[in-house]
Parts: sequence; structure tokens; C-alpha cells
Amino acid sequence: MTDADALREGGVPERLPAPLGQPPTGPSPSAAAPEGEKVMTLVDHLGELRTRLAKALLAVALGSAVGFVATPTLQAILVMPLPEGHRQLQVLDPGGAFAITLRISFVVGIILAMPVLLYQAWAFIAPGLTAGERKALRPWIPLALFFFALGVGIAWVVLPFAIAFLFSFTNEFLVANLAAAPYFDFVTTMFLAFGLVLEFPIVLYGLSRVGIATSARLAASRRVVLLVIAVFAAVATPGGDIVSMLVLGGTMYILFELTVFAIRRSGR
Repeated sequence: MTDADALREGGVPERLPAPLGQPPTGPSPSAAAPEGEKVMTLVDHLGELRTRLAKALLAVALGSAVGFVATPTLQAILVMPLPEGHRQLQVLDPGGAFAITLRISFVVGIILAMPVLLYQAWAFIAPGLTAGERKALRPWIPLALFFFALGVGIAWVVLPFAIAFLFSFTNEFLVANLAAAPYFDFVTTMFLAFGLVLEFPIVLYGLSRVGIATSARLAASRRVVLLVIAVFAAVATPGGDIVSMLVLGGTMYILFELTVFAIRRSGR
């Protein structure tokens, strides 16, 4: 029997403390991390963020290229809600038509790239969540795309009514000779506002999964939420017309109630 075997049989631990002045020979801190999980440093997080942003910008650029090619067709579609006789819009400066083309292309790029944008956002956030949180939130990612498309669709349906309401204030002194740049700014802003605003159920549900919001707390704040929605709808609608405000505010409140119901069903 060797001396080491004798020491082990005598109850002496196999790994003795290191002598004074020498570093311990135990396992490194990284060995204590759960198997299969990667510990990311701040530099790693910043690098991951840069990669995700680059992919998102590339998707928007590709979508904008498609929008740039399709701009003449899109312009013909976007002026359809205008009354007959008002569909030829004025360009007031030499670069106005080009600027309008770029704006429409950029908005189309965001809309077409939305699936990629949502995936990149999820891929960046998911590693910081627990397995249970990832499982609960994963089904809401496709719903986020649905809500964005729903907002754009609602904006398209509301647009003719909003324009008719705004045109009702014209008279012999206030003649509707529309300029192209303000009109297309109005239309594209309305599409983006409706599409992005309807993403708020995803935010509420995500907050509920990390313990910040609960169904009881949201239900108790219903009056405050209704007031905030009304004010936000008035500010978010680009034309300031009552039709857009009511449709946007009503849709947001319905989605709020459905989100509270979903959070309650999840046990939060």
C-alpha cells in the first residue's frame, strides 16, 4: 500500500489545501457554470447586439430596394383614398419627388423586414431568459407579426374615412390643393404608427412573465389605461382626425382586455 492510499484510508481528503502563498488548485469558476450554458461578458453582449443590428439593417435595406422598384405602383395605390380630382399631387421643390420615393421605399422596407426584425430582437433577448420564460414567450413572436400586419391593415381601412373627415372642413376659402410630400408623410406615418402601436400586447405579456405586471394590477388600473390610450391615440394619429383616433384607441383597448385575459389564464 502506498502512502497516498494510506492517507485516503485514514480519512485525509484527496485534495489538500495549497501551501501559504500558492494559488488553490481547485476547479476554476467557469467550471461551476451549468453545463450547456454560455456565460457572456459585456463585450460579448455588445458584439451580439452589433451583429443583430447589422442583420436587421440589411433586411430593411433589401426591403427598401424592393420598395424603391415598386414605388410607382405604390404611389398609384396610396392616392386611391383621395377623392376624384385630387389624385394628382404637387411637388414643390426639385428634389421633392426623389425624397418621397425614398420615404415610401424606407417604410416598405420596414414592413417587409418586420419578420426579420422580430426574430433578431427575440434572438438577442432570449438568452437572458429562463427556459420557462422562453417557452411562454415564444408563441407571441408570430403574434407580434400578426399585430403589426393588423395595424397596417386597419390604417388602410381607416384612411379613406380619415381623409373624408379632414376634407369636410374645406370650403371656397380653404381649397384642397394637396402637396405630395405632406400627403405621403401623412399616409406612411399612419401605417407605421398603427403597426407599431399594436405591438404593445407583446410588451405587457413580456412584463408579466418577469413579474413586473400582473393581471390583477392591470385590471385595477383600467381607468388609467383607458385615459392613457385616449391621449396616446390622439397624439399618434398623424392627421388628428376623430375617426383615426377612435379606431386606434378602440383597437388598443380591445387588445388590452384580451392581453389581461391571456395573462390571467397564464396564472399571473
